[in-house]
Amino acid sequence: MDTLKRRHITHSFNNIDGPSYERIPLQDDEDLYTEKIKAQRNYRFHHKYISWTIKNRHIVIPVILTLLSFWTRFRDIARSGNVIWDEAHFGKFGSFYLKNEFYFDVHPPLGKMLVGLSGWLSGYDGSFGFESGKEYPESINYSGMRLFNAAWGALIIPMTFGTARQLGMSLIASTLAATMVLCDTAYLCISRFILLDSMLLFFTCSSLYCLSGLCKVRHSPFSKHWWFWLTMTGISLGCVSSVKWVGLFAVALVGFSTVEELWDLFGDIKLPKLVYFGHWIARIMGLIAIPISIYMASFVAHFKVLSKSGPGDDQMNSLFQARLEGNKLAESPLEIAYGSTVTIKNHALGGGLLHSHVQKYPEGSKQQQITCYHHKDSNNEWFFSKPYPQNQMIPSLDKEEEENERKNENEESDKEKVKQNQQQMNNSIDEPVEYIGDGQEFRLIHVATKRKLHSHTIPAPVTVEQFEVSGYGGENATDEKDNWRIEIVDDISDKHAPKDRVRSLSTRFRIRHSVLGCLLAAHNTQLPQWGFKQIEIVCDRDAKENNANTWWNIEEHRNEKLPSAPKDARRSRFLKDFMYINAAMWRLNNALIPDPDKDDRLTSTPTQWPLVSVGLRMCGWGDDNVKYFLMGNPMVWWSSFISLWVFIITAGVYNVQRRRQFCELSQSQWDKFISVGKTLFLGWFLHYIPFFIMGRVMYLHHYFPALYFSILMVPFLLDHFTTHSTPKRRKIVFTIAFTLVILTFIYFSPIAFGMTGPADSYRGRQWFKSWKLTDEVI
Repeated sequence: MDTLKRRHITHSFNNIDGPSYERIPLQDDEDLYTEKIKAQRNYRFHHKYISWTIKNRHIVIPVILTLLSFWTRFRDIARSGNVIWDEAHFGKFGSFYLKNEFYFDVHPPLGKMLVGLSGWLSGYDGSFGFESGKEYPESINYSGMRLFNAAWGALIIPMTFGTARQLGMSLIASTLAATMVLCDTAYLCISRFILLDSMLLFFTCSSLYCLSGLCKVRHSPFSKHWWFWLTMTGISLGCVSSVKWVGLFAVALVGFSTVEELWDLFGDIKLPKLVYFGHWIARIMGLIAIPISIYMASFVAHFKVLSKSGPGDDQMNSLFQARLEGNKLAESPLEIAYGSTVTIKNHALGGGLLHSHVQKYPEGSKQQQITCYHHKDSNNEWFFSKPYPQNQMIPSLDKEEEENERKNENEESDKEKVKQNQQQMNNSIDEPVEYIGDGQEFRLIHVATKRKLHSHTIPAPVTVEQFEVSGYGGENATDEKDNWRIEIVDDISDKHAPKDRVRSLSTRFRIRHSVLGCLLAAHNTQLPQWGFKQIEIVCDRDAKENNANTWWNIEEHRNEKLPSAPKDARRSRFLKDFMYINAAMWRLNNALIPDPDKDDRLTSTPTQWPLVSVGLRMCGWGDDNVKYFLMGNPMVWWSSFISLWVFIITAGVYNVQRRRQFCELSQSQWDKFISVGKTLFLGWFLHYIPFFIMGRVMYLHHYFPALYFSILMVPFLLDHFTTHSTPKRRKIVFTIAFTLVILTFIYFSPIAFGMTGPADSYRGRQWFKSWKLTDEVI
């Protein structure tokens, strides 16, 4: 009994009538009691933690998704130490920014400037050539540059979650949307290299995110939140357009949404006209002025940073080239005279240089070809000679003599011939110097071949309604149709400059044929393969004097008898440079067409994209290579494409039901369904369908922006169709979706993280022969 203690309590355990006793625990019992108390405290602690997590799941879930996105994008990013795929292009462009050397590319400069920034942050000095497949030197922190680009791809995932929430999707649907983007192997793979696509996708996503935010506050116009989302939408549009022109499709999406909203406001008769006018002004400022300003600012920075002469000089207008450090155009004599050796540039936007070569036209006169060429070449050089007076014309050679002369000329070496021709031309110049001005006649002699610029009534080879321009006559032969006349238009650096002299770089002029009266013109019409796809030159008899295709200017200029131009004699204007480079980008973009004589196995067609019918090898496929295969997660891509058709069919059924007045959807439910679904479908449509009418060469990654909109359609529809389901059924549906996406990602993840060893060991992942994953289907 000494282990018991009497207690005066109302309950008895041993004797209902007698006194009650409580058992005092022994030492072992005390340990059990302590553990029980701790367990209870841990339970309360974990219960509190779980409760906090559940309460703040709208914050916890995107944080976890963000951490996973950075982990997947950064994991083993330096696994391959070789230049992968288009790193050869964009890494090189980044190098030009670090060396301040001017280059030219078909894409706007913002993304490539960010690549240059990644190199600067990584300690790279721009010295590496980024040759395709070449191993990176140890001195280059290529992994740091890849991490910078991968960060843009990682940030897409939390933005996807936020966009889904902005569009009114449930928490689980928003999580599924972000998970599908997280687990897409194509998005993962493209984000891990020094490319522009991760930046393009980020700004495409941010444009949709900001647009959805703007739509969410559309009933509070001119409020602080409304102005914020309007401004951010404009900034996103400016950025996405400044990375690649594909970003203009996002501009179109916002444009359609804006026009629809303004049209709805126009039908509101209660809205004051002044307020409606304010809506127009606000959108012009936010969605037009801001994007244009950002786009132009990227070119301002582009021109400012690239201050030295580089490989892209010849794609720009002459005045712009002259201002580049190291370019010798600014040192050339200012005014043109007889005896000057020049290159002549077409002044139309994206124009090339007057060019000739020894090849003949296959039809027509069968004389020497005259073309327009966009690259600097010794065959671009021409010599200004005085015209032959009519009474001193030397008879032209007959066909037999001309053929014999041609054979003799071909026996000479090119270098020796050019040297002799140049010496002969220089010796033909007599004192005093006679400058060329408005209305004066001249002959243009091709320095390399001694042929004269000539025209006649023979139809041009492609533009048959115009006259052919050819290289005619030999050293001792000429013709009255070799004579041309200068017509000065203006001087772009000095509007008040007199027309008595042609100034190099800045004077714009026409070249009119003295006999036929037609104008020398380049209309951007490509010659066939026999003309090396160069631009056709014609003598246009119908051209108007304000047609820029008939305007020319002198670019390179050599004349030993003339002094160099004084400093600051010519000035380049930003707006003209801006318009010129964009026109040149457009021209080169259109020139990126498939070569029928070349089998490019990396290209694909738009019909192959939505159903993952094709993949893309991003590097060498040898056993010793770390191999990357650009291909989407089949479950993500297939379900995304199917969801688009499900939306169309469902919207059609609902429309019929509403017309028959037995639709179960309320007005608010219908408005949400059609508003969100229409935005996502239109976003996919605008980013995908235009590729069917493009003639340029295309690759799988061109589908990635369109894919983003279709991915969001999947959780949106699942959310819609399970809204009235039981919680259990709803969980089952979303669990199946999560499971399929995640398991497929795990199975295919090696193609994005890098495959080692023989490609044949990954045969199980080649579900279709068209994927070309193994060596046997190359």
